[in-house]
Amino acid sequence: MKTSAPGRACGIATVLLSLLAVLHTSTPQKNDIDIYSLTVDSRVSSRFAHTVVTSRVVNKADVVQEATFQVELPKRAFITNFSMIIDGVTYPGNIKEKAAAQEQYSTAVARGESAGLIKATGRKMEQFQVSVNVAPSAKVTFELVYEELLKRRLEVYELLLKVQPQQLVKHLQMDIHIFEPQGISFLETESTFMTNELADALTISRNKTKAHIRFKPTLSQQKSPGQEDTVLNGNFIIRYDVNRTLSGGSIQIENGYFVHYFAPEGLPTIPKNVIFVIDKSGSMLGRKIQQTREALIKILDDLSPRDQFNLISFSGDATQWKPLLVPASAEDVNQARRYVAGIQAQGGTNINDAMLMAVQLLSNANRQELLPAGSVSLIILLTDGDPTVGETNPARIQKNVQEAIAGQYSLFCLGFGFDVSYAFLEKMALDNGGLARRIYEDSDSALQLQDFYQEVANPLLTAVTFEYPSNAVEEVSQDNFRLLFKGSEIVVAGKLQDQSPDVLSAKVRGHLHMQNITFQTEIRVAEKEEEFQSPKYIFHSFMERLWAYLTIQQLLEKMILASDAEKQALETRALNLSLQYSFVTPLTSMVVTKPEGEERSEVAEKPVETENERRHFHLDCVCVNFSKAGPSGKAPGNPGRLGPQGPVHSPSHHLTYHGVRDLLLPDMLLAPSTPDEVDLRIKARVPAIPSDTMTHRHQERKPSGSSADTSQPAKTDSPPAPIQAPPVILTLPGQSVNPLCVDIKHSQGPMNLLSDPDQGVEVTGQYETEKAQFSWIEVTFKNPQLQVRASPEHVVVTRNRRNSAYKWKETLFSVTPGLNMTMDKAGLLLLSSPDKVTIGLLPWDGPGEGLRLLLRDTDRFSSHVGGTLGQFYQGVLWGPPAAADDSRRTLSVQGRDYSATRLLKLDYQEGSPGTEISCWSVEL
Repeated sequence: MKTSAPGRACGIATVLLSLLAVLHTSTPQKNDIDIYSLTVDSRVSSRFAHTVVTSRVVNKADVVQEATFQVELPKRAFITNFSMIIDGVTYPGNIKEKAAAQEQYSTAVARGESAGLIKATGRKMEQFQVSVNVAPSAKVTFELVYEELLKRRLEVYELLLKVQPQQLVKHLQMDIHIFEPQGISFLETESTFMTNELADALTISRNKTKAHIRFKPTLSQQKSPGQEDTVLNGNFIIRYDVNRTLSGGSIQIENGYFVHYFAPEGLPTIPKNVIFVIDKSGSMLGRKIQQTREALIKILDDLSPRDQFNLISFSGDATQWKPLLVPASAEDVNQARRYVAGIQAQGGTNINDAMLMAVQLLSNANRQELLPAGSVSLIILLTDGDPTVGETNPARIQKNVQEAIAGQYSLFCLGFGFDVSYAFLEKMALDNGGLARRIYEDSDSALQLQDFYQEVANPLLTAVTFEYPSNAVEEVSQDNFRLLFKGSEIVVAGKLQDQSPDVLSAKVRGHLHMQNITFQTEIRVAEKEEEFQSPKYIFHSFMERLWAYLTIQQLLEKMILASDAEKQALETRALNLSLQYSFVTPLTSMVVTKPEGEERSEVAEKPVETENERRHFHLDCVCVNFSKAGPSGKAPGNPGRLGPQGPVHSPSHHLTYHGVRDLLLPDMLLAPSTPDEVDLRIKARVPAIPSDTMTHRHQERKPSGSSADTSQPAKTDSPPAPIQAPPVILTLPGQSVNPLCVDIKHSQGPMNLLSDPDQGVEVTGQYETEKAQFSWIEVTFKNPQLQVRASPEHVVVTRNRRNSAYKWKETLFSVTPGLNMTMDKAGLLLLSSPDKVTIGLLPWDGPGEGLRLLLRDTDRFSSHVGGTLGQFYQGVLWGPPAAADDSRRTLSVQGRDYSATRLLKLDYQEGSPGTEISCWSVEL
């Protein structure tokens, strides 16, 4: 991989896009519909992403074939254009008010024409799909355009492209241009399909404010080794951040519009009073309550000593852990952990009483002046179902809670799974200055809960207001906000008046813990406008579209809370903006009319959130899916596609646009680097073993030092036990003898396996002697500040309070400043960096199954390395073989003697089934 100007990590920003190109085959001839060109052009200008996906296909068959273009895109993205070019004729999509679009669709169907209708109704993921018949040798070009304001979450902007063409593509190219006037502080890249060969197709160039990432693999680079299939199958991620200071933010101007980004660095965190309201009804039984307990214990550990907290669990009735809020002292947190560990699921769901109890706890503390001055009070509700006990009317519960809170506290609602009314939770949260989030039932549900908490764990400012001169700006978006949290960003946009002053000033006011604060900034309009005039790849007039996009999103949110009378005015304004700027929103639809003679009528709708309850889901990404079918028009399922296979679409419904559950994707940690920094080919250091030993390995435990005749199999009453893989294999620097196999026989609690302060790395683990395996291994790096925790289930990477979960045996190629992470299909995870020791983790499933640790480049350890395993890199002294048995020796480490026996063991370092090796076995 080519790169320039590696960045420094200092976290702050977020972008979300993705691409999935899938070819479904329905005949033995795989490439009848050939994707000969697939391009993605994404231009990110000051957080506003304008993405164009273009696919060109040709029908190589002798009969008519059907080509299908399918895209999944984020809820927050608005489609702005779609077109098909067939036989040189362009068939554009027309964005209209829903009623007018429906009328045009019905008229087209009545005339016998084929038309496609696309509707948007606000869901995390939405699906767009269009099919068209392609004559023999004919070509079709599909082009989809969508736009999104990239939202900052846990200090990162993230651009995700999912690549899965399912065939070799002659011209496959992705170009991502980023321009940030504030300056790009770091840039990371990651892929789940990248190899050393493919890494050469990735180029990254950047300077202070601009970055260009290009991925352009050749046909030979796309091929799987020894096959004609493509290796492109997975995620391609770009993550970046911008420079920030303790100031009034960054104001940027383009073509008469301005945008103000506010996320000051260096502010102290405000103490908080938080009450966790946890559903323990019968529907939470099993995995959900287990994951909730796990997440809560982690969250309790993250509370600041300055915080106060309490816990309420509820089913048919509600129970509070303590009568009052308690400080987050070590003693109280430990008591709370024990309480959480004992929560069991049973009974009904009484949300009303539980919420009123939480409000009463805060109100009583407030009246008794037990809440610290200037602190922030939060209520976090987690539930997986609708109310079934007590007050069960959602509207009355919302009213009761809003009247009780009375604007004093912020409420955040987490809906676990799809059996809960998300609309009910969303309105209740928005009514009370918070937000709602769905938690998806999956292996990473506990991490989703933890990540949500991290988003609201560190309040920085309250009552944030933006002020601009009335003679300078107009049509300003929302300019007052209840809270600013660490890791987020407030965005305000507006229009400059025609006769506005040459200098634009702005004030941002807010409350810190114990004082008010005012940020003031001034900019020269002409100078700021010049910033966006020179870059050739900037999508000009983007700031006007950014303003319209932001205004529409805020109007749609206000409609959730508005009365019927207010809602009509809000809807009218949002509709007019949607039509003026050609956005497919919940109020508009796109009609795509195809050539005459197409018999199938097509309807695409974008359902509201409540319509997505209890539906199946795909991954949270933008996916582009190309499929083909035979003359019958039937497209078969694709076994290689991620997510559950949906039903085959009937001929009467070929254009669809529907919601997809927003399963959280792992945030991956990468950055520019060079191709030789990561070597995915693991070379095991296996000493030669005599052929007779290999032949009779089950009869001879000691590979040397015995005069026993091994020419005939040993006679035994029962077969010998299979050779096991040791917990750890160590290859010592400059070692001329066999490797060291370490068996851990005595372990109590977490072990410090190795630590090297000079290398900035520490490895700890929990070893279960009864199972003879590690239950977890944790690797902590100082630079970059990052933690990798491996368990038999998965790997979790934590950086900047952000958790990323990876399943074993899913390939990963991640490069971030100071660390490379790779995982192959065998599950071997390598953590490496130039001039540092390489640490490997492996889910061994052979004899003696469990997690395994391996070390490479151990000559790079410093003289300060220590720990249970690290001690063996501190000058091991080997004694001579025993006189009577040369399979036994003594080794001395830091004045302590260990007895070593040469045995046959399985080398797990290249994965299952392993290779038998002769090694010196030491028991600890």
